[in-house]
Amino acid sequence: MSVVLVVEDDPAILQGLQESLRLERYDVLSASDGATGYRLAQEKKPDLVILDLMLPKMGGFEVCRKLRSEQFTAPILMLTARGEESDRVLGLDLGADDYVTKPFSVRELLARVRALLRRASDDKSEKLPDELRFDDVVVDFRRCEALKGSAAVELTRKEFGVLRLLASKAGEVVSRDDLLNGVWGYDSYPNTRTVDVHIALLRSKLEDNPSVPRRLITVHGMGYKLVIS
Repeated sequence: MSVVLVVEDDPAILQGLQESLRLERYDVLSASDGATGYRLAQEKKPDLVILDLMLPKMGGFEVCRKLRSEQFTAPILMLTARGEESDRVLGLDLGADDYVTKPFSVRELLARVRALLRRASDDKSEKLPDELRFDDVVVDFRRCEALKGSAAVELTRKEFGVLRLLASKAGEVVSRDDLLNGVWGYDSYPNTRTVDVHIALLRSKLEDNPSVPRRLITVHGMGYKLVIS
């Protein structure tokens, strides 16, 4: 039975998530502040964390940052009432795997939980390239290390995942749905911009001129492709 930790300070939302997750036969841990959630994640090693951003004692961004700095590898799904893209980008850049904006559909959230857990269990069995090189960029997927020139580039797990899937089909168009399914493990939902955010982040870190990308190319109406030749 998978263990899910919910860190949420709104009692009604916390109770609703606990009940919904238990109906799906997950073992549920909960915390109503960031400090307690951080401690539970350290001690109990849950299989997935559902993490609100606006928390007392320690904010969700800080919880995520600290856990990832300590090699906590379980998926983190962020909840936020904020609509600003900058908050979502920051959460993903700190190591969150996905986000859901309040108010959210419980049905969609549960689908994402299932997908993230399935994806985590499948990661080791995939046959994908171990390395990628283009221009002055070198990416080692086995070690999760990236260099641009002589400088280290910090990529999140999902950024590595998106790049690795595109590298496995270099020169080919990969649809947004295929990226969602291949990296996150679920098909797209209306208004979900998860892939777009990750592509923008990768461009900002790896392209010489992110506003005029030469490697991570948008194919309008179809998806994205990685051009390395």
